[in-house]
Amino acid sequence: MRRPYVLFASALIPFLALATLNSAGYRYGASDQAFYLPAILYKLDPTLYPRDATLIVSQAKLTVVDEVVAGVARTTGLPMTALFAVLYATALGMLAWAAVRIGDLIYRTDWATGALLAALTLRHAIIKSGTNTLEGYFHPRQLAFALGAMALASFLRSGRSPAAPEPWRRGAAPLILLGLMIHPTTALWFLIWIGAAAFVSEPKWRPVLVLGGAAGAIAAVWTLIWGPLQGRLSPMDDAWRATLAGKEYLFPLGWPLIAWIVNLGYVPLILWLFSRRRAAGVALPREKGVVIGAICLVAVFVTAVLLQAMHVALAFQLQPARIFWMLDFLATIYAVWALAEMGGVRERRAAIVAAVVFALSCVRGGYVRFVRFPDRPVVQFGIPDDDWGRAMAWARTTAVSSHWLADPYHAAHYGTSLRVAGQRDLFVEEIKDTAIGMYDRPVAMRTSERIAALGDFAALTPTRARALADQYGLDYLVTEQPIDLPLAFSSGAIRVYRLR
Repeated sequence: MRRPYVLFASALIPFLALATLNSAGYRYGASDQAFYLPAILYKLDPTLYPRDATLIVSQAKLTVVDEVVAGVARTTGLPMTALFAVLYATALGMLAWAAVRIGDLIYRTDWATGALLAALTLRHAIIKSGTNTLEGYFHPRQLAFALGAMALASFLRSGRSPAAPEPWRRGAAPLILLGLMIHPTTALWFLIWIGAAAFVSEPKWRPVLVLGGAAGAIAAVWTLIWGPLQGRLSPMDDAWRATLAGKEYLFPLGWPLIAWIVNLGYVPLILWLFSRRRAAGVALPREKGVVIGAICLVAVFVTAVLLQAMHVALAFQLQPARIFWMLDFLATIYAVWALAEMGGVRERRAAIVAAVVFALSCVRGGYVRFVRFPDRPVVQFGIPDDDWGRAMAWARTTAVSSHWLADPYHAAHYGTSLRVAGQRDLFVEEIKDTAIGMYDRPVAMRTSERIAALGDFAALTPTRARALADQYGLDYLVTEQPIDLPLAFSSGAIRVYRLR
């Protein structure tokens, strides 16, 4: 008898370990947490970021994840470092559970399910989407994706027999709704995917789904025209789009041919493998709907690209290229079936496939962690106690209103943003501030203007630094470059200078 709970319990720790190794270790405060952590910290302490609050809120107002996480932190008393580690492990654990449940339905052997689990630890980028299948830190979209995967498992399971509970009353719908609160766009793609699958698979539910879709469309129109998202159907003008020029994932019309081939190539692969499953008589009752729902996502992507050609702001802000993450997930599920079970179920063959994929993940994870990024710890629960970390600890002792100037690419150099590690206002952080600008034109113009005003950070002179301080109210400069300004703090190569 197959026992998914036993398989999940035995595979969870290896899954967490391999996913983390393939992501070059777990890190607190890394990458996109430059968006989310300041928003949460601001909810916990509204005196923080008196200058940057407008920038932070321009994205944070689109979700409730900052309010929820801040509320959990306030209620439990957990430090943010511990809470984010728990959320990271929770998201991975939920993804593993979804994989086990899907494997229990799709495959005939536990070995194939084990192969799927191992395959999902092989972190990779979804080409030209700005998204990786895994991250080495807590990201709300990873949690929303895990919830969506669990919703997919619930949808497939409840269609296995007529007596099973309907997913839109129990299981899938609540999971997707929770995902919408955590990361709306990721959950939106699952909503479309599973909603289309339900429409195809369950004729008796079509009137309800049509009514629900109509109600959702009316709510969306109100929200976009009169509600909190008003103005997002307006064109994104040339100046605004120019600030986002470096974000290739926002502009599919500019993709190279290989990106189109790879992303659209998921469709024929999925269709071919589904046809083989149906011919073998192993396709699930609702599997056809799931496949058609995935194709509907591609139709949504094409529609969004056409709207981008008309420069509609919302079509860029939805980041439709991330739809291919869902297709990658379905293609991975099918590819494991093809390797392990297509043409006949043999325990030995499935076991060999599981062992090979597991070994591949171990080797690749070891290479990524110990060869490509040998200086990173396997687990970094907080801000590291290095030169940058000590400078940021000192920054947190300065006036909460202090305004800082740093290399606009400092987060890439040191691993954490000054807004996260120092918890202070920052003149500009080019990569992240530019990305936030997609949601708000004034923020985009603010970022563009500051990048131009700063110029080449490496060539910054005392005269130019003081002029920027006078113009923008800057208090401190943090740099590795020696410069003729009053030194306020130093640690190793990191120097903090007073600007006024």
